[in-house]
Amino acid sequence: MSTSTPPRIWTSTLTPKKGEMVRVRAQISHRMETGLRLDGHGQIKPRDIVTRFEARLGEGLLYSWEPGPATARNPYIEFTFLARESGELRLSWKGDGDFTLEATRTITVQ
Repeated sequence: MSTSTPPRIWTSTLTPKKGEMVRVRAQISHRMETGLRLDGHGQIKPRDIVTRFEARLGEGLLYSWEPGPATARNPYIEFTFLARESGELRLSWKGDGDFTLEATRTITVQ
């Protein structure tokens, strides 16, 4: 399952100088249901959480995160990396129920 709401992505710069620190902030719309709560009829709501986040520049892994059931709704993530080479910054989220979401930005090192 994939959401129709695109992720919100902010980068401090898309054209950093070599060696410059680049800050990336990202947030997605996701309910992050733990599977531990009951609905109005006393039935357990099915678990539906994001289980993996990865940020890659080209083929290189910049950052990975495995959120758990205690993560808040609409997860927000922020990380930094040193600009060493140009490439496609690819952010991907995966989760329960075949949930997948991707976003890309092109980073051009000056």
